[in-house]
Amino acid sequence: MRTRRIAAGLSAATAVSLLLAACGGGAEDDGATTGTLDFYTNKAAWEPDFEELNATSESGADITLDTTGYSDADQYDAFIRQSFRTDKSPGLFTWQTGPSLAELVDEGLIAETSDIWDKAVDEGWITEDMRDAYTFDGKQYCVPMNVAYWVMYYNKNIFEEQGLEEPTTWAELDAIAEQLSGEGITPYYQTSTLFTFPWFQQLVAGTDPELYNGLATGEVEYTDPRIVAIMETWRDQQEAGWFSDAGSTVDPAVGLKQGDYAMINFGSFFNGSLDGAGMVSGEDYDMFVIPAVNPALETTPVAVESGPLCVAENSSQKTLGLSYSEWWMSPDAQTAWSEARGDVAFNPQATVADPMLEELGTTVTGDGFERYDRYYEATPTPILTVALEQFGAFIANPGDPLPYLETIQAEADKYWADQE
Repeated sequence: MRTRRIAAGLSAATAVSLLLAACGGGAEDDGATTGTLDFYTNKAAWEPDFEELNATSESGADITLDTTGYSDADQYDAFIRQSFRTDKSPGLFTWQTGPSLAELVDEGLIAETSDIWDKAVDEGWITEDMRDAYTFDGKQYCVPMNVAYWVMYYNKNIFEEQGLEEPTTWAELDAIAEQLSGEGITPYYQTSTLFTFPWFQQLVAGTDPELYNGLATGEVEYTDPRIVAIMETWRDQQEAGWFSDAGSTVDPAVGLKQGDYAMINFGSFFNGSLDGAGMVSGEDYDMFVIPAVNPALETTPVAVESGPLCVAENSSQKTLGLSYSEWWMSPDAQTAWSEARGDVAFNPQATVADPMLEELGTTVTGDGFERYDRYYEATPTPILTVALEQFGAFIANPGDPLPYLETIQAEADKYWADQE
């Protein structure tokens, strides 16, 4: 199997130039349903996982992925957007749900997958509520590459030594943080780069899901007094010493293993990183769904990250990409993916190798939990870019949150004005 990897920098730029040199306007679909499928992804680190799936897809669908992985998100986005103007648009590629996917759909660049979704729902391969993030004007586009639930991982040795149990309320979680801090143990992991949003997301959605959703739609301003109050709570927690060194370069999984902090808020795919760091699931680490901040909420909000697999409408491999997408929804595919990636499977009929992840998937899809889109996907890209920078600056220098929020809101005002 041939694998191509495009690194950041000159090679990516060269690839774009070569594509633009090709004839524009897309290519006629060759109609193939089996063979080698060109696959592009912005998750270069996951290339081995996709390659591991080839053995299963070859026997189950007679399709092999030829994977090109990008490690630079901006270069990847530019490459994919430019490719739509050529006859080399991808038969299969990864993207993001939310506004950035809506843009591609609005421009007619993405192949429809409604039939695939109808079959998957009818077969019980996926829950009906998963359809929403992939529905535009009543039609579906793309399929989920993965589903990850954002939860709290913790170092079991630290919890046992401190006589701590998994919290069921936010008050209990705060009490745990206070106890750990009092014993000289940093409660939480935090970083000032890229993943600067998780705690903001958790505090806002856990306080009021409608308030959180309002930020994504522009109905709520970042300078809303309720948001300011939440940021002040976050600041107070930082000043209390509840978070790790935001500038640390230690791998988060290694940090949890060596006790740099007791807990880390991360997606359920983090199991793979912890296993790779030498921690054993259920023995060295465990996880719990983070309780709602507001005890009056009837359901516990849980952030869901769902990255799509998409097929370009004008790709010569459109039919092949759609054939793979249909297979991808099946129990066999999702069982293989869960094992390769070390994460939950969106297909309830799939077998999840890790009992902890299997239990998590059953729990959060049951009664008493409300799933919401992760901030990274829910927020329009121009606003997200500024927000990540401002959250990072706030983490590095916690103080009056209003100036940071005003900067984000200024970008939000420009974005929403352009949508009118």
